Amino acid sequence: MDFTFSDQQLEFRDAIRRFLVVEAAPELLREYWETPLGRSHAMRQKSADQGVTALSVPEEYGGLGQNDLDWVMILQEIGYHGIPDSLSDAAYVAANMLQALPKSCGLGEKWLPRLVEGQARLSVAHPINPMVHDAELADLILLWHNDEVHATTPDKVELTLNPSIDQSRRLYALNWTPGDATRVCDADVGAAIWRDAINRATLASAAQLLGLAQCMLDLGVDYAAQRKQFGKPIGAFQAVKHQLADVAVKIEFATPVVHRAAYALAHQQANCAQATSHAKLAAGEAARFAASKSLQVHGAMGYTLEADLQMYMKRAWALDGYWGDRGYHKKRVADYLFSDDAQLGPGETFVA
Repeated sequence: MDFTFSDQQLEFRDAIRRFLVVEAAPELLREYWETPLGRSHAMRQKSADQGVTALSVPEEYGGLGQNDLDWVMILQEIGYHGIPDSLSDAAYVAANMLQALPKSCGLGEKWLPRLVEGQARLSVAHPINPMVHDAELADLILLWHNDEVHATTPDKVELTLNPSIDQSRRLYALNWTPGDATRVCDADVGAAIWRDAINRATLASAAQLLGLAQCMLDLGVDYAAQRKQFGKPIGAFQAVKHQLADVAVKIEFATPVVHRAAYALAHQQANCAQATSHAKLAAGEAARFAASKSLQVHGAMGYTLEADLQMYMKRAWALDGYWGDRGYHKKRVADYLFSDDAQLGPGETFVA
């Protein structure tokens, strides 16, 4: 089977990459993160103008109507450039949730066009993440309660800001009371919506971790070419080259696993949970390894606030436990592998 991305997908990825190189330079991100809310409305609007917030939205609401395979490479770029992951929560996870909700609730019709235009921020609250991203800034918060889907706004809940090791994250504890006024669908419908949301959020985390791993490898390679000892760049020494080569191998092995998970989601295969959890585990391992080895190359200065590396290391550490820690995802993989109907072996890889 020919499993390659189309020219259109690659061109869109390249366009987003060029956009982020200019608009998400580390010095600009630092400026945003030092503000009280840590976000730039102008940058979110520019992201919408590039089509990022329209990717998952159906054409009937002004979107592009694309699927998970179109998203996966964009998510890698979001990770590589250190864009706050609340963007993927809104434009990828929440956008798909709104489409799956009963049309009678009216939320999709109301919020999806605004999301396309960059005029809406959405947050998702689930027990797997006790803290909610950008809840104070959100125009709408989608919440879990006993598999029901609830929706509310920040002014109707009690928010408590929680510090994070990652300076870009604005995490809030929510105190709220579920009821008929907030419920938009019952558990019979909501259970499937939340399963799908967890799978997509897991893929989003995995793809961003993959992008972060590549970013940290590139930072390590650049520093190894500039830093000199004994009259030579330290990258000329085998002890350094081998460590960075090992990182490249980890990334190379994790990449098809992440792309395979996107394929499973795009085709709604039975193994979506296993595929996305496998992707999160592989990408998380690559990112942790990249952080460790790049920090060794930089020396102790790599962890100082002046170094760009610490920004991406902290993001990787935070994302590693986001939407499920390693124990959670290992269990999901194990449950699938030991189930009676597990589709195992290379012949089952792309079975629809």
